[in-house]
Amino acid sequence: MQLNGSDIIMECLMEQGVDTVFGYPGGAVLNIYDALYKYSDKIRHIETAHEQGAAHAADGYARATGRVGVCIATSGPGATNLVTGIATAYMDSVPVVAITGNVNRDLLGLDSFQEVDITGVTMPITKHNYIVKDVNQLADTIREAFRLANEGRKGPVLVDIPKDISAQLCEYTPKTPEAPKTFPLPQEFRFEKALELLEKAERPFLYTGGGVLSSGASEEVAQLAEKLDAPVASSLMCQGGFDQTNPRYMGMLGMHGTKTAALALQNCDLFVAVGTRFSDRVTCNADLFARHCPIIQIDIDPAEFNKNIEVDVKLKGDAKAIVQELLKRLSQKEHKNWMADIARWQEEYPLVQLPGQEGTVTPQQVLETLDRLTNGEAILATEVGQHQMWAAQFYRFRNPRQFISSGGLGTMGFGLGAALGAQVGLPEKQVVNIAGDGSFHMNCNELSTLSKYGIPVIELIFNNQVLGMVRQWQKLFYGGRFSQTTLEKKTNYELLAEAFGVKALTISSPEEVEPVLKEALATEGPVLINCHIDPDCNVLPMVPAGASAEEPILEM
Repeated sequence: MQLNGSDIIMECLMEQGVDTVFGYPGGAVLNIYDALYKYSDKIRHIETAHEQGAAHAADGYARATGRVGVCIATSGPGATNLVTGIATAYMDSVPVVAITGNVNRDLLGLDSFQEVDITGVTMPITKHNYIVKDVNQLADTIREAFRLANEGRKGPVLVDIPKDISAQLCEYTPKTPEAPKTFPLPQEFRFEKALELLEKAERPFLYTGGGVLSSGASEEVAQLAEKLDAPVASSLMCQGGFDQTNPRYMGMLGMHGTKTAALALQNCDLFVAVGTRFSDRVTCNADLFARHCPIIQIDIDPAEFNKNIEVDVKLKGDAKAIVQELLKRLSQKEHKNWMADIARWQEEYPLVQLPGQEGTVTPQQVLETLDRLTNGEAILATEVGQHQMWAAQFYRFRNPRQFISSGGLGTMGFGLGAALGAQVGLPEKQVVNIAGDGSFHMNCNELSTLSKYGIPVIELIFNNQVLGMVRQWQKLFYGGRFSQTTLEKKTNYELLAEAFGVKALTISSPEEVEPVLKEALATEGPVLINCHIDPDCNVLPMVPAGASAEEPILEM
């Protein structure tokens, strides 16, 4: 059948099972938005306050649902406003397809109004990108974009469509999406070497990364922990990938990991890493990381082997399939003494946050109360900073895809848009965005989007009037010279929320924590909670710059 380019885009989105897109209209995408009007009963469009919010919303939607997130922006500034969100998704391997408009083909390269070479701009931060110059290639390009975004190590793909292409007619033939590509298992000798190490280990350490979530391997990893009789630590990207109420769970490892995980790293005789790239935030001083024991790394991306850490056994492929194969071959292990050591360290070094001043609210109190009131089932998005680490430390995530946070890029301003996307994707879930007052000011405009669509996200601001994480570093390493980290903003958060049409609540004392959280959770629409905390409330443990991940400091 003959369709114009914009209708072809809609048909291809429906082929791929897309039910929601996030975006902002503009001149170069007028044809696409006209098609969205016609297809509005099939594809829901959420208009964000800013294109960056649309990119983060598509990212949050993808992380929460496991499906590909889609965002749309016009040419020029619309497209460049997506860049931070695309880079965020790229660093954390999140499947997003970004569709941008561009000027007509005859105006390309002429510095035309709102023209930018967005494929050139985004080349380093996408798995692949395209500019479509032939309408006959449009449908297959979109199909390939979705396949690439969701195949192997997932990530963002951008499709740039000149305005005249979106208006041209061509023949469209529907197609069923291709089945995902399967990856071969590693060579037999690699399995044999891994099994040899697993069988003889007396003190194994199982470490899980974001690849566990991407491959859907959480259940298999839990079975491996049982069969190996090993303790488990997770990266920031794998919060919820292993049930954190399980006594095997030690917490995070690395810069803000637990003392138990650090001691386990120091004393283990085998380190097994599943779906993780050994980020510098985990390894800290890479030259001192797990040098005393062999390392097995399971990863779908061969570029990650020996990139940051030299490993002894490389198992390339899908984490779920590889762990399933290991489970078939591995005999049941028992490491009573080792697990007793772990239990003793957990008891000796619990995560306890002291208030900066007596009688003030601590983030630990707030997050543990939220955990209890939601039975550990809420989806938590975060901005970036101290509050991000507190959320990972003090809320006990039971299930995969509950924690949505910018790990690799560390994007302040990510959380509210991402929470919006997660809530749209999973309307039956309770979604809470954990923010600092610094990050909040970067994306507070998306409160208007929550209000417009009645999206019941809770925006929980830990308000300490400082850029907390940077200030913490200044306190430790810069002699307490707080250069530009004391915010002194005059923002009235409650009035601002109400101006956007969002209910506002305040927590100023420990006694208010539970009743305010209960009221917020019982509210049908969006809520902002302004929670006052002390500026000297720090994130601990912490590994100082250049130190070993085995030696976190516990007090400042």
